[in-house]
Amino acid sequence: MNKIIIVGAGFAGLQAAKVLVTSSFNITIIDKNNYHLFQPLLYQVATAGLSPADIALPIRNIFRSQQNLKVILDELVEIKPQFNQIRTKNNTYSYDYLILATGSELSYFGQDQWKKFSLGLKNIENATLLRSKILQAFEKAERINDDKTINKLLKFVVIGGGPTGVEMAGAIAELSKNVLTKEFATIDTMATQIILLEAGPSILPTASLRLSIYAKDSLEKMGVEVKCNTVVQNITEFLVSTNNENIEAGTIIWCAGVKVSLLRNLINIETDKIGRVFVNDDLSIPKYPKIFVVGDASHVKDKNGNPLPGLAPVAKQEGRFVAGVIKKYVLNDKTQNKFYYKNRGYLATIGRSKAIVDFGWLTLKGRIGWIFWSLIHIYFLIGFRNRFMVFVNWVWSYLTFSKSARLITNNKNEKNSS
Repeated sequence: MNKIIIVGAGFAGLQAAKVLVTSSFNITIIDKNNYHLFQPLLYQVATAGLSPADIALPIRNIFRSQQNLKVILDELVEIKPQFNQIRTKNNTYSYDYLILATGSELSYFGQDQWKKFSLGLKNIENATLLRSKILQAFEKAERINDDKTINKLLKFVVIGGGPTGVEMAGAIAELSKNVLTKEFATIDTMATQIILLEAGPSILPTASLRLSIYAKDSLEKMGVEVKCNTVVQNITEFLVSTNNENIEAGTIIWCAGVKVSLLRNLINIETDKIGRVFVNDDLSIPKYPKIFVVGDASHVKDKNGNPLPGLAPVAKQEGRFVAGVIKKYVLNDKTQNKFYYKNRGYLATIGRSKAIVDFGWLTLKGRIGWIFWSLIHIYFLIGFRNRFMVFVNWVWSYLTFSKSARLITNNKNEKNSS
C-alpha cells in the first residue's frame, strides 16, 4: 500500500486527504495543530461574533471513520528527498508521495520590529488576543477621565485593504456603533474611530472596480475612514507613520501581507520573494516528482501570468488536483497533468447586510450579496455542529444586534495603553 504523507491540514491538505482516503493508500496527516481552522471567519472570532470552536474542528473527528488515515500532532523540521523521508520534531517518516500544504504566515515586509506594536490575524491565538485587545480598549476608556487618552483608546487602525482588512474594519465598526452603544455608562462608543489604510489606489484590489467602490462607500457610511494610496513607513508603540501623516491609535491591526518561510529552509528549492515554491504544471517540485506543494506555499500562475492568490478556493482546487495526479501516477498513467484554476467567484463582507459577490457572470451587493456570502460560508464550514452554531449565532446577532462571544482572555500581560 502506497504511503502518502500530507503536511498541513488547511484547506489544501484537507481536500487532498478527502480524495485520497477513498482509495487504497496509507495516509498520514501531520500538523502542528490538532484541528482544521476555517480561516475566512477568523476575523469574527477577533471581533466577538463567533467562538473559536465554531470555526475549528479536530482533524481526528473529520476522519474518525477512516481506517487508512492517521493523524500525527507534530511539526516538520527536515525533508530528505533522496531517502523519501521527512523528519519531525519527534520522529522520522517514510513516504511514497509527499504533499506539502504548510500554509503561510504574516509578513511585515522585512520590518519584523513592527510585529511588537501591531496585532496580526492568522490563527486562533491571534484572534483571541485581538478580541481581548479590542474589548479591553473600551473597558479602559470607561475608567479613564482624560479625553485625549479616551480618544486614543477608541481609535483603531487596520493596515491592509484586502478582504481581511475590509472585513475586520467593518466588524469593529459594527461592534462599536451597534453592539456596545448601550452597555457603557461613561464613554460614547459611537465616537470610536476606525481607519483602514491601503497602499494601493483601491481596497479589495482583486474585485471589480465597481464593487471596490461600493465596499469603500459602505465602509464610510459605517463610520470607517478609508485611506488609499497610503504607505506605512513605520510602526511604533501606538503610532503609525505613513507617507502622508502620523496616526496615533490605541490598537493597530496588521492585515497587509503573508510569507512562506518554512519550506525553503527545509529543502533546496527555488522560491519567489515571499517564499512560495515554484512548481511544475502538476504542482510537483522540479527535480522531485514525488513531492507536491499546494495552497499558500505554492507559486502557481493564472492565465494572465500572475500568481494565484492565497485564497481558500485556490487551495481546495489544488488539493483535489494533486490527489487526482497521485492516483494516476500510482496506476502508471503517464498522461500530462496541468493545473488550471477555475475562478468560481469573489466574496467579501463589509458589515451587517452588506457584502459583495462577484461570479463573473453575476455580481451581487448589499443585502442579497450578504445572504449569498452567509450561505456560502456556512456551506463550506466543516462539520454539522459548526454550521449549526454559526447559523444560530448569525441569526441571533442579526435579530438582537448582539455579539455572544465578548470574552476577555489573554489579558494578564495586557499593556496599559493609557
